Amino acid sequence: MTEGKFYKKLGHENLQCQLCQHYCFIKDKKEGICRARINRGGKLYSLVYGFPVAQNVDPVEKKPLFHYYPGSYTYSFGTLGCNLHCANCQNWQISQAKQVEEYGKKSAFISPERIVNEALSNGCRSIAYTYNEPTIFTEYALDIMKLARENELKNVWVSNGYMSRACLSAIIPYLDAINVDLKSMSEDFYKDYCGARLKPILENLKILNDSLVHLEITSLIIPGLTDDPVMLNQLAAFIAVELDLNIPWHISKFSPDISWKLKKAAATSDELVYTAWEIGREAGLNFVYAGNLPGDERENTYCPSCGELAIRRFGYEIERFDNHGRCDKCDKDLEIFS
Repeated sequence: MTEGKFYKKLGHENLQCQLCQHYCFIKDKKEGICRARINRGGKLYSLVYGFPVAQNVDPVEKKPLFHYYPGSYTYSFGTLGCNLHCANCQNWQISQAKQVEEYGKKSAFISPERIVNEALSNGCRSIAYTYNEPTIFTEYALDIMKLARENELKNVWVSNGYMSRACLSAIIPYLDAINVDLKSMSEDFYKDYCGARLKPILENLKILNDSLVHLEITSLIIPGLTDDPVMLNQLAAFIAVELDLNIPWHISKFSPDISWKLKKAAATSDELVYTAWEIGREAGLNFVYAGNLPGDERENTYCPSCGELAIRRFGYEIERFDNHGRCDKCDKDLEIFS
């Protein structure tokens, strides 16, 4: 176990975790909501530092990030545990795992240096902190992020956006890009289906947008839960008005058969994805992407000024027609890191 850095003591043995918006009050020998942090004698320890459960080389488009070094590869890894309990989670086997400490005891320690070396040896442009919520392994992530920066690797988070201000302040100096899941504009949805609150996520998105971090947003369309056109209009308007018209908005399909607790829900139809895509475009967003539709033109990037095709996509394969992130026809800046 590795002692955490984001907590404050409350009395002799009790403490409060300061890493995410739950601010868990944790008694001695008890774990936080994420199950990845435990109080031992008045000190908070990470149970997942050095113990990734998944490591892969992925196209950066898989995160999804469409405007951040398109066509490059990212070294992806994640640990056990999560600070949210989303009923729709499709990585629930690791995010909702209960035997977190036991996994660490029987697993080999993977140092930050080894993660960085693996990324470099596999020709990756970046390291992606993904699969589960990276907030819960921030100490591990930070040590890797600092080494990555020294080795000219970019740092990418895929996050639910529920981190604390202290966590944000710590990671932003080393964070290059992030995709945040904005699941709904309904507080009730976050409370009932995720065990979280919406407001802190919206506030964090504003902070990220004001920083130098490249930001993209993903929304999963779940029939009957997050497909209401009124709510989607609110969501698109938030991105357009409170954030930036050039932030890419990814609309994803829901697959009930691989979800945690919504196996009897309906799968997302193409029509629902198209409806959300139209809502985003009508809100004035310049880059709206209909995900999980290989070969569909709504997955491509077009110049918002002249309509010229900049990047054609088929699944995770791409064909580029832009000029180093600018439109090859009218020279408009497409805000693509290249």
